[in-house]
Amino acid sequence: MHIRDLTQFLAELSENNNRAWFVMNKPRYDILRAEFLELVIKLIADLSKFDPAIASCNPKKALFRINRDMRFSHDKSPYKTHFSAAISPTNMKKPSSGGGPVYYFHIDADGLLIIAGGEYMPPSDRLRAIREQVIADASGFSKMIKHKSIKDVYGGLQEEGKLVRPPKGFDADSPHIEYLKLKSFIVWKESSIKKKIPTDLGKDLLAAFKETYPLITWLRQVPLNLSE
Repeated sequence: MHIRDLTQFLAELSENNNRAWFVMNKPRYDILRAEFLELVIKLIADLSKFDPAIASCNPKKALFRINRDMRFSHDKSPYKTHFSAAISPTNMKKPSSGGGPVYYFHIDADGLLIIAGGEYMPPSDRLRAIREQVIADASGFSKMIKHKSIKDVYGGLQEEGKLVRPPKGFDADSPHIEYLKLKSFIVWKESSIKKKIPTDLGKDLLAAFKETYPLITWLRQVPLNLSE
């Protein structure tokens, strides 16, 4: 896809985040959105070669909408200033859905590329189930977090929002207690693609997602509760 055109559009949108400007520039957005969708379609096909579960992902549902949910936000800007996608077998993008681990990436107005894999701030019941799985499969979890790709490529699991004390219902001497304090079970890395544009973004994303696979597969051991 045309990354320079995308970052230029998003930069202009960040300076003119209003409906009138967006409507005037909708043809540009439609072209970029179509290119982004093609990238995700190709990614799903390539991911499916080593992660067959991803073959069921609907690429259109993997894309996030550019419209912001302003109902509970003080920021009333109507549009997001990044393009993003979350690829998973369940097509559940929002962490609150508790839909299991995802492959995620986004590109913002500053040309920042974020690549991630895992579960970000899952709902309380899902988080508790993951924590219980850490204890039940202590050896498997230990092997996963020591995997070269998780440890060296991503620097381990992200600790954003980590608790100071053990979570309720878990003893201080539980296996992997420091990991039980996490509120997310995810890895991510950031890079700038504004000045140094990738020659093949899809190839780079695929390689990075392969490195998250040990975490993705471990998290899939935790049963999903999608009854709601």
